[in-house]
Amino acid sequence: MRRIFKRMGLSLAAVVLAFVFPLQAYAQDIAYGADVGWLSQLEASGYTWQDVDGSTGDVLEILKEHGVDSIRLRVFVRPPSTFRWTKNDGTECILGYCDTTGLLYMAQRAKDAGFSIMVDFHYSDHFADPEYQDMPQEWESAVYNDLLAYVYDYTYYIMNQLAQKNIYPEFVQVGNEINSGILLPYGSSNNFEQLTGLLNSGYDAVKAVSPNSKVVTHLANGQNNETFRWFFDNFLNTYGGKTDVIGMSYYPYWIGSSFENTIDDLAYNLTDMAQRYGKEVMVCEIGADEADAAGSYELVQAVIDAVHSVPEGKGLGVYWWEPEANSNILPDGYPLGMTQQISSKTLRFTNAVTAFEKSAYEIFPNAVRYYKIQNKNSDMVLNVAGGSKSDAADIEQYEYSEWDSQKWQFVEVEDGYYKIVNKNSGRVLDINGLSTASGAACIQYTYNGGWNQMWCLEETTDGYYKIINRNSGMVLGMSGNSALEGGLCVQLPDVEDDNQKWLIQVVQ
Repeated sequence: MRRIFKRMGLSLAAVVLAFVFPLQAYAQDIAYGADVGWLSQLEASGYTWQDVDGSTGDVLEILKEHGVDSIRLRVFVRPPSTFRWTKNDGTECILGYCDTTGLLYMAQRAKDAGFSIMVDFHYSDHFADPEYQDMPQEWESAVYNDLLAYVYDYTYYIMNQLAQKNIYPEFVQVGNEINSGILLPYGSSNNFEQLTGLLNSGYDAVKAVSPNSKVVTHLANGQNNETFRWFFDNFLNTYGGKTDVIGMSYYPYWIGSSFENTIDDLAYNLTDMAQRYGKEVMVCEIGADEADAAGSYELVQAVIDAVHSVPEGKGLGVYWWEPEANSNILPDGYPLGMTQQISSKTLRFTNAVTAFEKSAYEIFPNAVRYYKIQNKNSDMVLNVAGGSKSDAADIEQYEYSEWDSQKWQFVEVEDGYYKIVNKNSGRVLDINGLSTASGAACIQYTYNGGWNQMWCLEETTDGYYKIINRNSGMVLGMSGNSALEGGLCVQLPDVEDDNQKWLIQVVQ
């Protein structure tokens, strides 16, 4: 969500008339990240990369040039010497040079290039995810109490090795996509008491070496709020789990959906996790079809919008897994990179990588995007009553249902003032009859340049917005503080009420 501020301290009318201006940036920075765990293994195989313009360069420098500022690196306990692994279905994949030596090499390289670093402990000899949480071979004879010590000692060892190089990661994942748990069968999510003990052991080891590193607990399917509530109600509330950040993977590709159909679910889940548990949140993994550079660009932009929309600045970052990849050179044909193959050993980044550039996010509202406008008091969104396309139709609140009548575009018309355009009707938010009275109805109407059709945004201290009418100086709210479907939108004097605060989230 883009951030618009207006100067405070004057009377509301004076501010509205003279001192409204947009700040052309987000209120807070987040990590724009890339997981490059395969990179060193691919480089050793002779692959080189080109930037989008065809110039050859170092992958990290190319990513940095396009706005990536954080690198995510995984580590396995003792991977096969070939750094290849065959899954249960016979699919072979490369692991990347992600043993201790490989981690230290890439972490030093990333640090020297000016990146912040996330370290991802898989607690396995190969990839760990909801399907695979296999015990490291060296730990197979261990029982639960042994594993508590092994997790602590191993985590401490890796963190200490990094610390000896003066590398203190900003983020550390204790486990990767741990929906099913870690170190099965002992750390199964069917036994949250033991799972929590193992995760807390890893947390304590991270903090013993690097107290300022933020520990991330990471699940797959970030669009699934029910899964996250189930897991964190158990882990945090019932069993006393320790974490600083709730992390999510978000892959519309793997669930057979477009991001347009699920991005609002991700945004809701991010905000719900932050508010329900008081934790910071981030998206640790995203990806989209390498053949659809435009769609990949839009996915990155939409997820960054969703993370920025989390109130109180609790959204921390977005990471692509893995942008340097290409399906033609990987034995498992993984198709969610950001490159195209130019020759047998040369890959060129697509325009998708430019989505991380800060310039892509400098202006909010973005006039080509659509947003839902959600009331803090009711959790419902602004909707044109009955889906009407007619002048003077009422603006109501309604449960969000992805209707075009619930999607709005902010188009700047003058000095920080916006017309707010409905996607379905093409008409704008308007205060009926140019009224300056409290309780006057908000309607839609054909745009005519009237000040009653112009609005500015003022961010509140809790990350929501007031939507202020230029003509009256009053703010949007719901008549009678309604929390019911069909409640009517009106203008009201500003009384710092939740009924007058709005969450603005990109939906398309």
